[in-house]
Amino acid sequence: MTERISDLVIIGGGPAGMVAGLLFARAGVKTLVLEKHGDFLRDFRGDTVHPSTLRVFHELGLLDALLQRPHNRVEQLGGRIAGQELTLVDFRHLRVPAPYIALMPQWEFLDFVADQARGYPAFSLKQDCAAVDLIEEGGRVSGVRTMDGAEIRSRLVLACDGRDSHFRAGLPLTTVGAPMDVFWFHIPKNAQPQNDSMGVFDTGRLFVLIDRGDYWQCAFVFAKGGAEKIRAEGLDAFLARVRTVGPETAAVGESVKSWDDVKLLTVTVDRLDRWHRPGLLVIGDAAHAMSPIGGVGINLAIQDAVAAANVLAGPMARGDDVDAFLEQVERRRMLPTRLTQGAQRAIQNRIIQPLLAGTKPMKRPPFAARLLNSVPLLRRLPARVLGLGFRPEHVRSPVAEPPR
Repeated sequence: MTERISDLVIIGGGPAGMVAGLLFARAGVKTLVLEKHGDFLRDFRGDTVHPSTLRVFHELGLLDALLQRPHNRVEQLGGRIAGQELTLVDFRHLRVPAPYIALMPQWEFLDFVADQARGYPAFSLKQDCAAVDLIEEGGRVSGVRTMDGAEIRSRLVLACDGRDSHFRAGLPLTTVGAPMDVFWFHIPKNAQPQNDSMGVFDTGRLFVLIDRGDYWQCAFVFAKGGAEKIRAEGLDAFLARVRTVGPETAAVGESVKSWDDVKLLTVTVDRLDRWHRPGLLVIGDAAHAMSPIGGVGINLAIQDAVAAANVLAGPMARGDDVDAFLEQVERRRMLPTRLTQGAQRAIQNRIIQPLLAGTKPMKRPPFAARLLNSVPLLRRLPARVLGLGFRPEHVRSPVAEPPR
């Protein structure tokens, strides 16, 4: 059994974990990120980098370098509602360095953050290494045990390993719930200069098309628990339903050859009522599983990482007792979590659930959608909520030394 010592151990090399690793190492805190996979080359569902996250990288002086990575820009969002094409959201007027959503493969984003973090002597990343258990001594978490039997001692463990994290066990949980699940799959397309991401809404139908250049990343939304029923109807019936969405989906048979090409996302919306105990802080999806509505989960997790570094990096760098500061992070981030989930629940209950259960033909789009389409100025409000969220964070953590 080997033993290693670090000031901070971060469980999970996703967006929250990698950004936290960068910020804490930048402050001179000896930081070790543990990632169970050997690389970042996986097909992630969430590839939306919102204006709030892009502003964080601007504040770090890294935005131009980040945008050298492959990405598409989404300046406006719209939908086809009851057969009518509408524009609903306009990010172009946000007063931020990058007023748009960057659709960037998450492996590109994570690889970029890792490259930047490696420039700081205090940072290290260990891949192919899963944390399997917490080390506890005297009622306090004092490190982790890894799958290879190593023990890593630390002053603080930061759990950022997603909604299925078993390190949230024992902390009180509130389940918000969701009325839908999602099938994810790809459909090939011809690349166009503009980004045409949109949603398609009609009676009994909610379908999302995310423009990824030469393919659509598709979300087929259905009532919760309905996956087996859809599968039982057969793949041909499913493909026929997809083709009725519109001309964009005509080529679905070229990419979906079997059910193996269709991934099920079981939608969960919940949050911890307490994010910490002595020696442990939980953030990101591990602290609050979000609905895919708006693609805000990644960006909320990154805001958590920024807040954690703002509150904790300075005291940790000075050698202060870290436990006294953990509640400040939770207090800072609980309100935006509640507000975001409240907004998602309202959309689920008032729009998605009635839409999926509806049987009467939708004759025209709802009044609110028609109003947003008719009055461009109003599109700035959903852009503000979606693009920046509630209580967006600014980078205020210290800088110990410039990167190597």
